[in-house]
Amino acid sequence: MSIKNDIQNTSNKLYNAQQKLDAAEKRRDTAMVDKFTTDIAVLEKQLASLKQQTARQNVEKGSAIKALPFSRPLTKAEQADMGSLKKKVRGLVVVHPMTALGRDMGISVVTGYAKSEF
Repeated sequence: MSIKNDIQNTSNKLYNAQQKLDAAEKRRDTAMVDKFTTDIAVLEKQLASLKQQTARQNVEKGSAIKALPFSRPLTKAEQADMGSLKKKVRGLVVVHPMTALGRDMGISVVTGYAKSEF
């Protein structure tokens, strides 16, 4: 499974455990409260670890992309016809500022990175 799916599944489990904890607290069931409290702590730890793993992957991808020798912002026309641009420039990597990778890299416009000038 991908990390994205693992994060979603862990978040769902955490949400369900929190709902069950609330219900157990209303019933004043101390045994269940203790169980769900420990479950929530474990799930929060797992979730933090998975999120840290995705952040680390984004940093690695960003540094690999920034290491490419040529980069420039893409015009609206190039963005509209991305297929022909990618055929023309082999190995082109396009980073959008609204993606997690773009935010981590700190870009403000759609930028293309490549080994050769384009």
